[in-house]
Amino acid sequence: MAIAQEELQWFGERFGTITDNIERVIQGKRETVELVTTCLLSGGHALIEDVPGVGKTLLAKSLARSIDCTFQRIQFTPDLLPSDITGVSVFSRETSAFVFRPGPVFANVVLGDEINRASPKTQAALLESMEERQVTVDGVTHDLAPPFMVLATQNPIEHEGTYPLPEAQLDRFMMRITIGYPTRDKEFEMLHTHSDHSTYDDLTPVVHADDIERMSDVARRVHVADVVKSYLIDIADTTRNDPDLLLGASPRATLYLQRAARTRAAVDGRDFVSPDDVKAMLVPVLNHRLILRPEAQMRGVSIEKVLENIAQSVPVPGATGGES
Repeated sequence: MAIAQEELQWFGERFGTITDNIERVIQGKRETVELVTTCLLSGGHALIEDVPGVGKTLLAKSLARSIDCTFQRIQFTPDLLPSDITGVSVFSRETSAFVFRPGPVFANVVLGDEINRASPKTQAALLESMEERQVTVDGVTHDLAPPFMVLATQNPIEHEGTYPLPEAQLDRFMMRITIGYPTRDKEFEMLHTHSDHSTYDDLTPVVHADDIERMSDVARRVHVADVVKSYLIDIADTTRNDPDLLLGASPRATLYLQRAARTRAAVDGRDFVSPDDVKAMLVPVLNHRLILRPEAQMRGVSIEKVLENIAQSVPVPGATGGES
C-alpha cells in the first residue's frame, strides 16, 4: 500500500517530537537518541552498552516516559529467577484453580538493567518474549500487547559477577548502541540544567502507544526495491565470507537491517529505501552479531573497521529509487 505524503510528514513530526523530548534529558546525543527511537519504531529491541555513568538507564527510562504506555523495570541480579520476569501461576483458594500472575515483562517498554548480571537461565527467559511477543508458562501461552520493546543495559568493562550474553540472545537485539562521553560544552550544560533537580522529573508523554503502532505501520510500508534487497544480501554474504570474521550476519540480521533502513527512510520523508539508509544502519544493527577471529583480534582489527571495509567494498546498486 502506497504511503501518502501527509502520513510521512506526520511520521517525521512525531519522530522529532519524541527525540526532542528525550534530548531534554540526554543532552548532546541526538544520533544515539534517534537510533533508539528508530529501533522502537522498527519493532526491535536495543542493547545499550557503555561505561558506567553515561546515562544508559536514563536513556531507556526517558524513552519510556515519552510514550503514554506501560513501563516496567527489571533490575537483573545473580539471584533473579525466570519466573521473576515472566510471571508465575499461583493457586487460588476462591476458585480452586491456578491463576496466572503476569511478571514485569508484560509491559509495552521493559527495561532490563544490567542484564549481564543475571544467570544464563534467567537471561533466556526473555528469548521467547523478544522474538515471538509471547510468554509460555506451565504450557499456557500469553500474548504480549503491542508495542513491545526490551531495552537492556550492560557495562562492557566489568566482568566480575557477570554472565556474558550468549550469541542467541545477542542476535535478538536489533541494535547495540553506545552513548559515549558528552562534549565539554554539553557536559557544562548538563551541570547547569541538573544542578538542582533532574530534568527527567519534568518529562511528560508526548505520544501515545497507538501512535507508535501507527508509525511502525508506516515504516513497514516503505518500499524496498529488489536491487536494494540484493544489496542487503550481498552485505550479509560478505560478512559470512570475510577472512577476519568467525561468525557473520544471520538471516535475522538481514531482516532487521531492512526494517531499520525502512524506518530511517520514513524519517527522511521517503517512501522507498536507498543504499544510504542501509549503510547508516550497518554498524548499530550488525556490530554485536559478528565475531572476530582470534588472529584478527591480535592484529588489532575491530568489528567497526570490518564493517567500514564491507560498506566500501560491496557494490552499491545504481537504482536507488522506488522501482523494483
